[in-house]
Amino acid sequence: MTKQLSLTARLSLMFMLAVTGVLGAAGFFFFQLSQHHFDELDRHTLEDKLQASRQLLRGLDDLARFDALRPQLQALLGGHSDLAVRIVDAEGQVVFAASGAAYAAKPHAHGSVGADVQRVWRRRTAVIEVAGRPLSIELALDITTHKVFLNTLAGWLWGALVLCALLSGVLGWLLARSGLRPLREVTLVAASVSAKSLTERIPAESTPAELQQLVLAFNAMLARLEDAFVRLSNFSADIAHELRTPLSNLMTHTEVVLTRARSREDYQENLYSNLDELRRMARMIDDMLFLAKADNGLIIPEGQSIELHALCEKLLDFYQLTADERGIRFVLSGDARIQGDPAMLRRALSNLLSNALRYTPDGGTIELAIAAGEQGVSLSIGNPGVGISEQHVPRLFDRFYRVDPARREGSPSNAGLGLAITRSIIEAHHGEIQCSSRDGWTSFDILFRLAD
Repeated sequence: MTKQLSLTARLSLMFMLAVTGVLGAAGFFFFQLSQHHFDELDRHTLEDKLQASRQLLRGLDDLARFDALRPQLQALLGGHSDLAVRIVDAEGQVVFAASGAAYAAKPHAHGSVGADVQRVWRRRTAVIEVAGRPLSIELALDITTHKVFLNTLAGWLWGALVLCALLSGVLGWLLARSGLRPLREVTLVAASVSAKSLTERIPAESTPAELQQLVLAFNAMLARLEDAFVRLSNFSADIAHELRTPLSNLMTHTEVVLTRARSREDYQENLYSNLDELRRMARMIDDMLFLAKADNGLIIPEGQSIELHALCEKLLDFYQLTADERGIRFVLSGDARIQGDPAMLRRALSNLLSNALRYTPDGGTIELAIAAGEQGVSLSIGNPGVGISEQHVPRLFDRFYRVDPARREGSPSNAGLGLAITRSIIEAHHGEIQCSSRDGWTSFDILFRLAD
């Protein structure tokens, strides 16, 4: 398995390649510009000498008078130390030559090297008619100095490019390491997070703009983990507390019974009392198993057609006797049809109705309203009584969560799981449930969204 390059190394390498590429392109264009400059200078020198020679030779009407032009040709062409000239007649005889020591008997082609010394020449040839006879003028300019300079320049450019590549690599590594310091801080905080240090947060003020979203998301994740861990800790403590009470009752009853011999009726009475506590523990365990299945998506309701009005009427008939004893009245309005599991919905609505009966004062009215709208079917269950503080409303559906003592104690079987189970059932039916409590009126609003 190959080892991947670190982010610092990758950024350093990319920075080095970018700098090297820019400097390499700049050096290449500078070299080409210098070479073009020298080529133009050499071309203009040869062209000027050739034009001047033509002017002198065209004024000659007889080759016998050529010797009279030698001093002028010598002054024109012989004064240039890097220039070699030959004028040859039609028979191949050299009638004039200048700088012969630096130039071979036969001039080389453009870009060639001399025989004795490695020299580079640029050649220019022209034919001129003099007194009806052609004369060939051959000019050769020594450009060895220019070539040596260009070769030296190329070497310096290559050396500078290699040196800049190394320096840019080191500089890129330093810049990348400095720029990635906030990322290392995120790594250190992430490595130090444990169940006892979920309160750690990364300061977002000192981080670059590119990493602020990452830091904010990481801090939000830590906040969610902290909240989930606190709830899990409280959940474990609540389970222990809720199970401890029936277990203590069972142990106390059993110990009392075993203190002395008792009659058959006494044993039977204590066994019935123990059976009630065992049933309470069984219901609590069943509720917790139901919630565990709901958390893992294992609660799949049946898709039956349900008339909410008829379902609510049956539940109200069940609670009617209890309501009559306290003078509480039920008001049911509206009707709609949904797809769902009748048994699960009866359980969810039963939890809400039992809570409403528990906290409604004697002689009050519990209202159930059903309505069909564009978003889906809504069901509202409202009751009068002592309101719920706003700080408790968001957590009403948490497991084992109870508000202040004025609304806490109901029956001994109340373990604080009813609303959590109700929400799980509603969400399994692709619905939503919310609670609002103000001005002495508490309402649980359910929305069953329309199927896509």
